[in-house]
Amino acid sequence: MENVTFQVDLDQAKAFLLKIIASSSEEKKLNWLSGQVQKLEENYSERSLFLAFSSASRFFEKHPVALDKSTIAEADKLRAGFKLYSWNLLEIVRVYISLFIPYEDKKNYISTLDKLFETGDVAEVTALYKAIPLWPRPQAHTKRAAEGVRTNMTIVLDAIAVENPFPAEYLDEIAWNQLLLKSIFTERSIFKIIGADQRANQKLANTLFDFAHERWAAGRYVIPELWRFAGKFLQPAQLKDIKKLLKEGNELEQEAAILVCEDSNLPEAADLKAKYPKIAKSVKAKNLDWDQLGKNYLKTLGQLPSGYQQAGSGVSTKHTNL
Repeated sequence: MENVTFQVDLDQAKAFLLKIIASSSEEKKLNWLSGQVQKLEENYSERSLFLAFSSASRFFEKHPVALDKSTIAEADKLRAGFKLYSWNLLEIVRVYISLFIPYEDKKNYISTLDKLFETGDVAEVTALYKAIPLWPRPQAHTKRAAEGVRTNMTIVLDAIAVENPFPAEYLDEIAWNQLLLKSIFTERSIFKIIGADQRANQKLANTLFDFAHERWAAGRYVIPELWRFAGKFLQPAQLKDIKKLLKEGNELEQEAAILVCEDSNLPEAADLKAKYPKIAKSVKAKNLDWDQLGKNYLKTLGQLPSGYQQAGSGVSTKHTNL
């Protein structure tokens, strides 16, 4: 008999999500959900699943849910890195429903999920990508997760890339690097990408330097979070780019350059940092790290008018809140 790999205890995950749903929903809506789950448990059919999944929007809204400290801690205990900060109530309901899909037969299980992805609207697909870190058979979802990175809608990209523990744990280096590059290209909040530092690698760092050169040559801005992955893999020939940040960059870029120097083992990087004592002193006084620099950069941005911005368009989101 095949051994099935689980990312979470499914019963605990169902109970956890249902508790959140119950705290934010009226009895009539909960009764509907209970009836749908009963059908799935007692007489499962794909038709019943698809109907429940799509019809959930008639009973539950896309409003945010209140998460207290205990709920946040419980989420992380259920699954390390599992976060629901960006989830709305309807998404939670749909993720909850997806946990009732029979997983014992791998072929049927993946076939059902494929149909949901292929026929779902943007909101439904977003919920499905957010559900991936809870689903059984994680290795079977790597291809789907990689496809999510190639989406042209940022709301879907965020579902797989931002505050999602699955990519760092299961994507191969090529797919992982593509996720980081796409996130930087579309100016997502890099500090919200789980496992980003642990998965940093030389190929990614080199590609990011090349990307920065292309942006500069085109007269375009390079987000300061790009340099987060440079320090540990910094090559002597690349120091000229860090020097450029220190000489010509704005405050955030200069601070990023100091952090790169601190992350690097190159003696030349330490020497470069020593030439800019005022900036280095400011970084130390602020107790600045990459996460805080990312948050500071986020504060400089405006408000994104729509979650449907083209993720692959190259349109700058410099003035958007991502």
